[in-house]
Amino acid sequence: MARTHVVWFKRDLRVSDHAPLAAAARAARAEGGRVLALYVLEPALWAQADMSHRHYRFLNDALTDLRARLREIGGSLVVRIGEAVAAFDALHAEIGPFALHAHEETGNRWTFDRDEAVRAWCRRTGTPFGEHRQFGIFRGSALDRNRWAKRWDAMMAAPTETLPDAIPWARAASERMPAAAALGLAPDGMETMQEAGREAAETILHSFLHERGRDYRTDMSSPVTGEWGCSRLSVHTVFGALSMREIHQATVLRQAELEDDPSDEAKAWRASLRSFVGRLHWHCHFMQKLEAEPDIETRPMARAYEGLRGETSDPVRLAAFERGETGYPFVDACMAYLRATGWINFRMRAMLMSFASYHLWLRWQDSGDVLARLFTDYEPGIHWPQAQMQSGVTGINAVRIYSPVKQGHDQDPTGDFTRRWVPALRGLEGKAVHEPWNAGRAVNYPPPIVEHTAAVREAKSRIWAIRGTNAAKAEAQAVFEKHGSRRGPRRPLRRKAANA
Repeated sequence: MARTHVVWFKRDLRVSDHAPLAAAARAARAEGGRVLALYVLEPALWAQADMSHRHYRFLNDALTDLRARLREIGGSLVVRIGEAVAAFDALHAEIGPFALHAHEETGNRWTFDRDEAVRAWCRRTGTPFGEHRQFGIFRGSALDRNRWAKRWDAMMAAPTETLPDAIPWARAASERMPAAAALGLAPDGMETMQEAGREAAETILHSFLHERGRDYRTDMSSPVTGEWGCSRLSVHTVFGALSMREIHQATVLRQAELEDDPSDEAKAWRASLRSFVGRLHWHCHFMQKLEAEPDIETRPMARAYEGLRGETSDPVRLAAFERGETGYPFVDACMAYLRATGWINFRMRAMLMSFASYHLWLRWQDSGDVLARLFTDYEPGIHWPQAQMQSGVTGINAVRIYSPVKQGHDQDPTGDFTRRWVPALRGLEGKAVHEPWNAGRAVNYPPPIVEHTAAVREAKSRIWAIRGTNAAKAEAQAVFEKHGSRRGPRRPLRRKAANA
């Protein structure tokens, strides 16, 4: 039966290694049908608390690149604005019955509910809907945590998807993307942004594997070195310019090139690339948590901690955290850098979340939304499990509380990063910038919003009042069975919280 095969692009804005596009092209050629490339801009999604102007700005650039890639293979991108089900209803009325193809998405709860509504519409209208795996993430009965790593490896080793030489394309009316302001998205302080699109993604992958990644294991810890030494691929995996499989296979190829080189240089590269491959596993391992339990976005994995930080966050503290005016120089510098660039290295993300949750005792849902809006590479499946992990509510991870002063000394030993991003402290020399209250002179900078020792003592007391109970210990085992890593033995819970 000749029909149109609609490829619904979401956060997979590429044509290479794109399973839905490849499946649609093969089916259309076999049936004598056509392929329609579709993007649905959903205003209700952009009204969610975790979405922001910078996300939309990057999306528009990524869609521009996707249009160009589709033109290269004879196609065009159709944009529709509105609710997805309504868009499919309208398309059905225009072109008749069609088959729908898309990647599985592990997004926020709003997209989870949207996808459920689309599946229900497909059942109601008799529309075939093929959903294809994009990452090493498994749904329903396909999820087996004990075999998860092996299945991930197998998927990453499989050949990438290829397209037929000629694709029979369909055409339909397309709408213009609305201005950010029309969606209620105001500029948010973004000064510089990574370049979007396939070419930029390929360039940055190559530079990481051949130029920047040698000292990845150490460079990743500091914002001073991380901007250069981290892969910087995260935003491209979020918006889909590159597939995880393409990244993994390029890395394996680079490892093979270095395998027989006895030099110290090659040895350093091999160690860093092994660490990077581990991070690729880690990426999907965390996304798997949200896929298996979508409520992780709003409810703690261990329900014993529900309501731990109250029903609302202190608005003064939350605002100070968001503005980077906490009185802790390194924390404020990291927030200023993040606000300006949309990116910061992982260790600093952990520190910021920990500081908000323990020192400021903010609800992780609220501070999590703040950071989600600032991360151009916001990936819900990583962000929300990490928000919980850094807030002590998973029941299975060590309570890790960072000293904001010690982190400043450790990760910004010269103080130059802090001086650059906190202009009020530029008059302080050397390491003194991390402790302006000891400078011996007045500076135009707020005092610490909380006293470190007292705040940490109170946070530990509250966490362990729950963590030490038999009920919480029993629940932790259930959380581990559902979400825990199987790559090594589980570490026993320790009474003493770690300070970093």
